[in-house]
Amino acid sequence: MTSRLTRRQRRRVSQGIQYAVFVGVLVTIGVLADWDRLQNQFAQTDLIGKLFPEIITIALRNTVVYTLSGFAFGLVLGLVVALMRLSSVAPYRWVAGIYIELFRGLPALLIFIFVGVAVPLAFPGTEIPGGTYGKVALGLGLVAAAYMAETIRAGIQAVPKGQMEAARSLGFSHARAMVSVIIPQAFRIVIPPLTNELVLLFKDSSLVLFLGVTLEERELTKYGRDLASQSANSTPILVAGLCYLMVTVPLSFVVRRLEARADRAR
Repeated sequence: MTSRLTRRQRRRVSQGIQYAVFVGVLVTIGVLADWDRLQNQFAQTDLIGKLFPEIITIALRNTVVYTLSGFAFGLVLGLVVALMRLSSVAPYRWVAGIYIELFRGLPALLIFIFVGVAVPLAFPGTEIPGGTYGKVALGLGLVAAAYMAETIRAGIQAVPKGQMEAARSLGFSHARAMVSVIIPQAFRIVIPPLTNELVLLFKDSSLVLFLGVTLEERELTKYGRDLASQSANSTPILVAGLCYLMVTVPLSFVVRRLEARADRAR
């Protein structure tokens, strides 16, 4: 019987079976899950009310500040590393290559521990400007720069070589042509992946808890974890997760729109 079906009919049958399996799994989970226990542990309405407005005015605000400061530092450093990677001077390329491989290969947690512990030991009496905010910006920036450098380098190499030749024929120096012509075009190309890196940094900001922060410096994960420990309930962690989604879901939507626009432009 199956052999008599057309290709389109077989595809529809296959899709129908997959949908049925998917619905069956959802129904099974819904029937077997203990929703009363889940609600008691993760959705206590009276506890949710106690989280506001501090989870927004302190935790979410700090998370956004940490993310933006790390992104800004990483973007500047990443641009420098990308230009070093493309340099005709061999030592610059070596240093940039070692930096990229090192900071992309190490877990971000180790970088934060290095910033919080190794830097003060290596430079006694030296304080990182900005306190915890400066340490987070440095830690996140060092990690992000390694990824951004490769993204920016790819964007620069994607700009047609004729753009540089045209700028040089107009009397631009190589450096001025890079700043005025090549880099602006490269950034238009790499905006979607850079926005995606911002989403990743927003989640990586949770590593700030390993630096030791005050009550006013807590970000979403630390805030939710502390209140969950105090109340012996996981509702604060769920609310903190929803706050992350409030930011990451719109940003992910923006990334998809930017990628679609770039595809249309090409």
